[in-house]
Amino acid sequence: MSKMSIKVSIITIVLNQSKTLKKTIDSVKNQNYDNIEYIIIDGGSTDGTIEVIKENNKYISHWISEKDKGISDAFNKGLKFCTGELIGIINADDWYEKDAIRNVVSQMKSGDVFYGNMQYWKKNTKTHLAHANHTFLNKEMTINHPTVFVKKKVYDLLGNFDLTYSCAMDYELLLRFYTNKVKFVYIKKTITHMQGDGISDINWLLGCREVKRAKDKYLGKKLFNWIWLQKQALTILSFRFLEKIGLNMIVQFYRNNFATIKKEVV
Repeated sequence: MSKMSIKVSIITIVLNQSKTLKKTIDSVKNQNYDNIEYIIIDGGSTDGTIEVIKENNKYISHWISEKDKGISDAFNKGLKFCTGELIGIINADDWYEKDAIRNVVSQMKSGDVFYGNMQYWKKNTKTHLAHANHTFLNKEMTINHPTVFVKKKVYDLLGNFDLTYSCAMDYELLLRFYTNKVKFVYIKKTITHMQGDGISDINWLLGCREVKRAKDKYLGKKLFNWIWLQKQALTILSFRFLEKIGLNMIVQFYRNNFATIKKEVV
C-alpha cells in the first residue's frame, strides 16, 4: 500500500462558528494530500454555520446538524462516520499547516498515535509555538489535541471519548492510550494553528479537576495529584494576574525555563 493510498479521516465539531469554520475547512481541502475523508458534526447552529457547510459541501464527505450531549458526544458521533485508517480532529477555529497530513502519514509505520507542535496566534500575529512531549502525560496535558492523529484500530481497541468529561476529555483519552502502552510518535513540525491560548476563561478550573480525575483513575497517587491541582491552579491564576498588569515577560520566562512543555516565542 502506497502512502497516498492511506485514507485519513478528519473530524471537525462546530457550534455557531460561522466566522471561523471556513478557514478550518480551507485548511483541510488545501492539504497536499488527496485521500481525505472530511466529517463535520454540527451541534445545531443558528448563526449561518450550516450555510458555510453547504457552500463547501463538495469537500465534505459527511455532515450532520443536531443537538448533542457535549464535546465528547460530538467527537464520538464523528468517530462513528470514520472509515479511514488514520483519524485526526481539528476544531472549528483552528487550521492545519498545508503539509500536516502528509507529514503524519509519512510516519504511519512507526507508531499508532502521532502528534506535533502547535502555533498560537493573537489575531494576525504569532505569539508562541507550543512544543509537545507525550512522555510527560503522567504529569499533565503535554500534547495539543488538535495536532493529534490516531489509528482507527486504537479507538476500536481502547474506546472513544468518555462522556463524563466536559473539558479534559482529550487528556483522559490520551492518558488511557498512554497507560495501555500505545506507541506515540512525535513529529517535530508544526501541525496545527490556533487562535488564542486554548484555555477557557470559564472552564479552566474544571479542566484541571478533570485532569486530576483522569490521573487518579489511571495512575493512582491521589495525594500527588491533589498537590499538582493546587500548584496548577495557583500557577494559572498568577499568570493571569501578571499578564493583566503587563508583566508578560515573567510569564514567558517561566514558560521558557520551568514549564513542563516549552512554549517558544516566535
